[in-house]
Amino acid sequence: MATSAPSTAVQQQQSRGFWLRTLHQWHWISSAVCLIGMLLFAVTGITLNHAAKIEATPQVVNRQLELPADLLGQLGDRTDGNAPVPRPTARWLDRELGISVGRRPAEWSPEEIYLSMPSPGGDAWLSIDRESGAVEYEATSRGWVSYFNDLHKGRNAGPAWGWFLDIFAAACLVFCITGLFLLHLHARQRRMTWPLVGLGLMVPLLIALILIH
Repeated sequence: MATSAPSTAVQQQQSRGFWLRTLHQWHWISSAVCLIGMLLFAVTGITLNHAAKIEATPQVVNRQLELPADLLGQLGDRTDGNAPVPRPTARWLDRELGISVGRRPAEWSPEEIYLSMPSPGGDAWLSIDRESGAVEYEATSRGWVSYFNDLHKGRNAGPAWGWFLDIFAAACLVFCITGLFLLHLHARQRRMTWPLVGLGLMVPLLIALILIH
């Protein structure tokens, strides 16, 4: 019985050392993965919170073209619904306007084809007159601050950015959860650990309950 207590203490120390090493490893890896993204989201959190005070002058570009007769004839007889414009027409528009129409769905009617092309920090639209072939394109840019604000919200950024946000959020969860366990392991030597964690919980909770109406 005399040797069991030291043996148990050694096992506990070894177990603690194992978890410390494992948690530290996951913590620093997730922090490295999240670093740039967290800086981006922290800065854009400030710009979004003060969006009304940050002035931006929209830049508007308007261009008018005429669709070649052979491409106009390839538009077919669709009169309603949503569908992409034919590939030859899309390639011609890309080349002439310096844009990427791709396979975005357009709104078809007997009179025109209307294509909305929103993007982070801006907006754009395109219309094709189905009788004359007249093409009108207008693009609006609201600047870099608006661009990064829209990335923060995932607005009009496409599926690839959506996947990045999901992966980034998962990495942030790993960072926070491993940080919580590390706080637990170090709490005995740092008495202010749990009071500070409680403060981080109570401040936003009280503001939400008392000051937000």
